[in-house]
Amino acid sequence: MTRRIGYAAGAFDLFHVGHLNLLRHASERCDELVAGVVSDEMLRQVKGIEPVIPTLERVEIVHSIRWVDRVHVETVPDKLDTWRQVGFTHFFKGDDWRGTEKGLRLEREFAAVGVEVVYFPYTAHTSSTALRRALARLDEMADAARRPTLTAVGT
Repeated sequence: MTRRIGYAAGAFDLFHVGHLNLLRHASERCDELVAGVVSDEMLRQVKGIEPVIPTLERVEIVHSIRWVDRVHVETVPDKLDTWRQVGFTHFFKGDDWRGTEKGLRLEREFAAVGVEVVYFPYTAHTSSTALRRALARLDEMADAARRPTLTAVGT
């Protein structure tokens, strides 16, 4: 019987329950789960995102999760290159990718090398994007609170 090596990749920045769900569901469907943590450089290059938590700290957080057997730091944008480095048999992704141009391309590329793409329900109510927006709003409110206010003099 072939050993099922799963791979679940993400920034895992601002770690939340959606990340936890992905890793838990993925671990249930493989013999070994490798979590791919996208490096700071790749986040800047590919997504234009400045990470809040540095790569090595995100690796430590993800590695401490009981369902994760190994962590791989992604330093290249091409998932086939990552597959060559890691050797996974199953690739796990949120179903927000299902049917998209990126998702279909990923499915075609992985099918050619015998990797199965498995989708899990995306946790829509919690996302790193929503958390980033909330943090930005808090920063704006804090900045506004620090600005001096004008008061009428001599009235």
